[in-house]
Amino acid sequence: MAETRIIHGFHAVTARIRQHADSVMELYVDTKRHDPRVRDLLKLAETNGVRIVPVDGKRLDGMAGNASHQGVVAKVDAARKVVNLDDVLDTLIEPALLLVLDGVQDPHNLGACLRCADAFGVHAVIAPKDRAVGLNATVEKVACGAAETVPYITVTNLARTLRELQERDIWVVGADSEAENDLNNFYHSDALALVLGAEGEGLRRLTRETCDQLVSIPMMGSVASLNVSVSAGICLYEARSQRVEVKVPGSHGIGE
Repeated sequence: MAETRIIHGFHAVTARIRQHADSVMELYVDTKRHDPRVRDLLKLAETNGVRIVPVDGKRLDGMAGNASHQGVVAKVDAARKVVNLDDVLDTLIEPALLLVLDGVQDPHNLGACLRCADAFGVHAVIAPKDRAVGLNATVEKVACGAAETVPYITVTNLARTLRELQERDIWVVGADSEAENDLNNFYHSDALALVLGAEGEGLRRLTRETCDQLVSIPMMGSVASLNVSVSAGICLYEARSQRVEVKVPGSHGIGE
């Protein structure tokens, strides 16, 4: 029997049906919901041959662990397609843009990071297998479908993976509040891996030492640090915007 898990919320369930309908074993819908959003989801499920099970709200509460499920829960095959980092990198037609998360443990933060990654065209999100939250129902709900569109790759040894990226000429840049250089003095439009640390702790020592360069986010107010997903959005926006800028002849930047 296949190992199963539960996902919930309209964005997560809709994205799973659109991307991997064959992995959705059953769709459970609150019998009290008859609005257009539910009708659209039911039509999508029927079109893709997903079994629909009408249930009451209390059963959904139990299935979702009393999380905010919006009246929609799906039982899915827990076996996800294994994505190999080399396969991702070998098929790119532009310089790699990767987001590396060094031990993010809050599922809301991971979900928000995946949304940022999707928004800015990140080719893969990389995280360690241990001391990290991993994909779960909360992550998928917060990610609003991005968990199905952005490859999420877990690795046994993060420092070794960073060195392998460097061997592929991918510039590894860590975000660190103590770094001497900030984003205003950073320019790199080629292959890039941005590394962000865990909530409160930041980058681990070995991760920090493995990076080619460290940069900080310029802070003008009294707040000392930002949420990891906010930091990811800022760094990824800067990285992506630099790629569309027309380089001035003779100009150069850090890391080139």
